[in-house]
Amino acid sequence: MRQYEKTIIAFDEQGNEYVIDQYNDIKDIDTLQHGGAIHRGLPSFKTRDGHEVTLLGPGEFSVVVPGEEDGVKVWTHDPEHV
Repeated sequence: MRQYEKTIIAFDEQGNEYVIDQYNDIKDIDTLQHGGAIHRGLPSFKTRDGHEVTLLGPGEFSVVVPGEEDGVKVWTHDPEHV
């Protein structure tokens, strides 16, 4: 199950704003031994426009934009990603 986690605001070199949503895959590992336990998988990212996003490194993402061969690099100042 994919669960919304948070929204990240990032900017490209020209100052264009990108709204990126972070999702986590949640796996239910509910057993008698671990009642109600869940396991969070690796995060995935998409823009609000539905474009794929790749985490490149701390605070740096690549957004796949139609018409662009390479992804557009964007950066955030969000302390959780810097």
